[in-house]
Amino acid sequence: MSDYNFSRVKVGIIDLKSHNLFSILQAMKNIGYKTAVLSKANQFKNKDIIILPGVGSFKYAMNFLRHSGLSDSIKEHVQKKKTLFGICLGMQLLFSKSEEFGKTNGLNIFKGKVIKFDNKISKVPHIGWNKINKKNGVFLPKNLFKNNYYFTHSFYCKPQNDNDIHALTNYGKFKFCSSVVKKNVVGTQFHPEKSGKAGLKILKQLIKI
Repeated sequence: MSDYNFSRVKVGIIDLKSHNLFSILQAMKNIGYKTAVLSKANQFKNKDIIILPGVGSFKYAMNFLRHSGLSDSIKEHVQKKKTLFGICLGMQLLFSKSEEFGKTNGLNIFKGKVIKFDNKISKVPHIGWNKINKKNGVFLPKNLFKNNYYFTHSFYCKPQNDNDIHALTNYGKFKFCSSVVKKNVVGTQFHPEKSGKAGLKILKQLIKI
């Protein structure tokens, strides 16, 4: 990664007004990315990478994105073949719909739905460190699949297209999608910004998409 000039890459982190931006903001700045927080649609124009972070409610976040016009800006960014990265709730928002607090339509960048873990299968929420296992795609190099990453979630994504699944994670005997990738759009259910050195290496990979 030493050959990459991160300071030339303009990153925008969307402020959903429902979470603490500090961890991901600091992580991106520490890597060297030119990073800013976005709250208005007109701030997207010159950004190379947009990050959709997330802690909180799917319904609240989607209502905010729609009413602020940010949902249209996100889709325009993707159409321009620029990188979009969703983290945790941010990954879930990339999907068609969620069952959290009633059915809510998402950004529909990935076909599929977001559903809650079955209490009979595992303890909910799923909190703590866990491994990811590669299924499809080339976003992450093999060596990054050897590490543990930090999860905290009660809902998980169920993609309609298996080819969109980049990684899977075992939670007890249950296996769920922990990462998706499609062209210039990537999502992780886990938090790379809270996953130590391995997580920072993942964030560095964004420059290669």
